[in-house]
Amino acid sequence: MADVTATGRVRRVAGPLVEVESTATVAMNDLVILGDAALPGEVVAINDTLLRVQAYEYTGGLGPGDGATPQGRPLSAALGPWLLGGVFDGLLRPLDGAGIWLTPGGHRRAGERDWRFVPRAAAGDTVAAGDVLGVIEVSGPLEYRVQVPPGVAGTVDTLAAEGDHPADATIATVAGAPVALTTHWPVRRPRPFHRHLAEAEPLHTGQRVLDLLFPVARGGTAAVPGGFGTGKTVLLQQLAKWCDADAIVYVGCGERGNEMAEIVAELFELTDPRTGGALADRTVVIANTSNMPMMARETSVYTGITVAEFFRDMGYHAVVIADSTSRWAEALREFASHTGELPAEEGYPATLASALAAFYERAGLVTTVGGQRGSVTVLGAVSPQGGDMTEPVTAHTERFVRCRWLLDRDLAYARHYPAVSWSASFAKDAERLGGWREAEGTAGWNALRGRVVGLLAEADRLAALTELVGAGALPGQERMVLLGGTLLRQGVLRQNALSANDMFCTAAKTAALTDAVLSVIDRCQDVVASGVPATVVEELDFGPLLRAAEESGPDDTRLARQRRDAMLAVIEELR
Repeated sequence: MADVTATGRVRRVAGPLVEVESTATVAMNDLVILGDAALPGEVVAINDTLLRVQAYEYTGGLGPGDGATPQGRPLSAALGPWLLGGVFDGLLRPLDGAGIWLTPGGHRRAGERDWRFVPRAAAGDTVAAGDVLGVIEVSGPLEYRVQVPPGVAGTVDTLAAEGDHPADATIATVAGAPVALTTHWPVRRPRPFHRHLAEAEPLHTGQRVLDLLFPVARGGTAAVPGGFGTGKTVLLQQLAKWCDADAIVYVGCGERGNEMAEIVAELFELTDPRTGGALADRTVVIANTSNMPMMARETSVYTGITVAEFFRDMGYHAVVIADSTSRWAEALREFASHTGELPAEEGYPATLASALAAFYERAGLVTTVGGQRGSVTVLGAVSPQGGDMTEPVTAHTERFVRCRWLLDRDLAYARHYPAVSWSASFAKDAERLGGWREAEGTAGWNALRGRVVGLLAEADRLAALTELVGAGALPGQERMVLLGGTLLRQGVLRQNALSANDMFCTAAKTAALTDAVLSVIDRCQDVVASGVPATVVEELDFGPLLRAAEESGPDDTRLARQRRDAMLAVIEELR
């Protein structure tokens, strides 16, 4: 155990990197408090009695000779019932709003009030790790469960009575081990679970292009690469609002302060479509903006996924939205330059790939130590400079994720949102997740998806050819393929985030809209094959069919079928 009473001295300060002389027993990643302002730092290198400490706040005013006290424990997050509905910095300290610059050494604690505890166990009960001792009454739809910590099992010696308790209270004693209301967990260490589950179960996002073509599994991983102006933030906001997760952890990593402030304000104004309450009641925002200390940005993604694992261990499905991992990687690069690491591609450290892998591998659908099902799904935005999809962060990220939702600049400029490229995106679990939907009652889902993918690919090929020879030079059947691609893009894949009917779509409505468009395309092919000129078919008004998505409710399949039947009748009259 480290000697936490030993005090060292600052020897040198170089930006966020501080050299400390100390005789204390320390380990890598241990927390060190620096100077009179009590700046937090983390040990990143040890050379006998010389420690190199990464400071997580602005080091102005800190100088040689100032005190430094190792804490004998790694950098940890304080986890408690105050998390849901809160806005925090990268070290999980509360903020009054996004974009606020923390005062150096600011240690305002979260949850500084009493919390009402309702016991679910009794003294004398035999419990194991993960068992629920009681719940805390919080606003919102989630039940906050006080559980036996990992590694603890035995008889409940004492258990607090029902009533109000402070955040630092000891709620119970199990086999002599105290169980506190506040849990501290090292952010770089994954929380334990019983086992990974191999089942494939989709995370429903409510976005047709994702759920139909590029689905992500619960406990899966997805990257959202896209240049400036392609709609990453809007898409991520839609996912935060509509995906069927229990808890949302939104990590604003290195984004502009004013943009993050707008995101937080909007999140706190949104109504939760699942419960009718406030969306913020099941959301945790970690805001580490570009005007905050750079090294806290590096820790924010680990803090976010630790919070998600905390709720996973309660048996909930959590989603981490990291916007963006590129800014996190830039923090790694800047710190590597301070420590003198040899640079690799574009100045990033050689450990970039392993850092990305360590982050994404903490996702998963698991059986918790308490025997419940829970998951952490990670959605990471990537902001490649100049839209270069071959740069290191994008290239390495794609090695470790199951989905890539590439945002296309041309689609965005054509006002096609979400601007997810159907030709450059992928989902490795699409077939398995389609099988799950078929087993749940959506017959023919994989066949439907296969037809859409094939038709879009052929339409893209013919569109390139049309630019050379013109549409009039193509045979009628191929012109119908071009028409089909247009109908799919406008009637199925495009979605209006500002429309009450269209901002969210159920799987049943997605299937109905897709089936309607494909049925119309098939009938167009038939009448052209029977001798009707392609020009006559192209001049038909397909507007009612294309407007079905916005004119029907999120789970309304009836209108899509009606518009399909009406359109089929009109086409048939051309024979």
